[in-house]
Amino acid sequence: MSLSISLSTSSVLESQRECVIVAAFEDGTLSPSAQLIDQASQGQLSSLLQSGRVSGKSGSSLLLPFLTGCKTPVLLVGAGKPGEITAAKFIKLAQDVSKEMNSRSFTSADSYLAEVAVKERSVAWAVRQLAEQSPSALYSYDATKSKKADAPKFSDLGIGVTAADVPAVTEAVKQGSGVAQGVALAKELANLPGNVCTPIYLAEQAIALGEANDLLTTEVLDEEQMRELGMHCLLSVGAGSDEPSKLIVMNYQGGEKDTKPYVFVGKGITFDTGGISLKPGAGMDEMKFDMGGAASVFGLMQTLCAMKLPINVVGVVASAENMPSGGATKPGDVVTTMSGQTVEILNTDAEGRLVLCDALTYISRFNPETVIDIATLTGACIIALGHHTSGLLANDDELADQLFSAGQSSYDRCWRLPLYDEYQEQLDSNFADIPNIGGRPAGTITAACFLSRFTKEYRWAHLDIAGTAWNSAGKAKGSTGRCVPLLAQYLFDRLA
Repeated sequence: MSLSISLSTSSVLESQRECVIVAAFEDGTLSPSAQLIDQASQGQLSSLLQSGRVSGKSGSSLLLPFLTGCKTPVLLVGAGKPGEITAAKFIKLAQDVSKEMNSRSFTSADSYLAEVAVKERSVAWAVRQLAEQSPSALYSYDATKSKKADAPKFSDLGIGVTAADVPAVTEAVKQGSGVAQGVALAKELANLPGNVCTPIYLAEQAIALGEANDLLTTEVLDEEQMRELGMHCLLSVGAGSDEPSKLIVMNYQGGEKDTKPYVFVGKGITFDTGGISLKPGAGMDEMKFDMGGAASVFGLMQTLCAMKLPINVVGVVASAENMPSGGATKPGDVVTTMSGQTVEILNTDAEGRLVLCDALTYISRFNPETVIDIATLTGACIIALGHHTSGLLANDDELADQLFSAGQSSYDRCWRLPLYDEYQEQLDSNFADIPNIGGRPAGTITAACFLSRFTKEYRWAHLDIAGTAWNSAGKAKGSTGRCVPLLAQYLFDRLA
């Protein structure tokens, strides 16, 4: 059961849903709808604030089942200090409230949290986040568990706005709901174990997505077809695996036939042992997340299909399993890319760029408007930016600025790193045109420099999501669904 999202212009006192959600602040004030409830209940909310039973601090809440003048129970939630409520705090508030509604077994609610003023953000932004974060907070993985999780009871959310706000926020609800669907798919695919989510499995999911949506067609290239195209670099990565590699092409035609498409290329390494350059055993289970870039492309395509956006988009997934065996590619081997350039493979654990480079050559046939690749590419990006911000590199300043802006707007943030010519000097080889690693210094940048050798024909950007694609700790361990919100916002902005 999914969470249905809609706008509500009903007064908080006239809500027909099972509960209403309003905000209190640390300074003892109430949101506009909470003030209406306070007046109808002859000051009961004010009394609670004055007595200290409600603090107004972010994260606090109190369920009031019976209030004079109210038809429904009231969940009074603390929103923090007025004027200091940031985007991050509001997103957490939206997530926490959705979880609380479900834990209390409410099936429906009207939320008036869009009244909370968020620093440097509009009402439409708040509505978008409520529509996106509320269902996302209810996601639970159980695909490979013997005991399945109970379906969320919370299934109907109304977002309370004024009638005057409706024109400005209607699209925000559609966007938030559409992105939430894409994030859910990205999380599910990335969370699946490597013995389930193989390149063949991803290809099957792409075919199924195409069969379910009239605007999407799917083509899957097998190893023989890739060999005929000269994609020996991509094929070298899967050479040690019994699982065949796949190039998956999802073509979404929502715009005019002759309009150039926006192309997104995802790294789809469904499990990465490092190959002959074997990774340490500790934490290697997390290498099932090495297809996080592919998952984000799938999520984006799901969002497009759900919203039926009038735009042309091609989603490409370069998928392989990187394993050590007698047939595996060895350090020192030289392979030829689809572009004709040769690559000396100095480290088989730098495999993402090897599958991406052939995919980036292949997609030139689509005459793209722009190309964005998304990959869990380098551990160096985690050292540079940690786990909050994705790395951004590009051969086009305008495209880089657009992606940065989309990240700020969607709160799926990225930060640009330089792609100066001097870094290219680290990619010199005595035995091939280019090595697949450039040494320890600036590892994220030299990885992008490698990819840039294959993107000279079009405007291109690279998103390194090694630090943002999944969480490693405790109960939060699992896929984050990034960068679906950022990529979707980039396309929303192109249609604005």
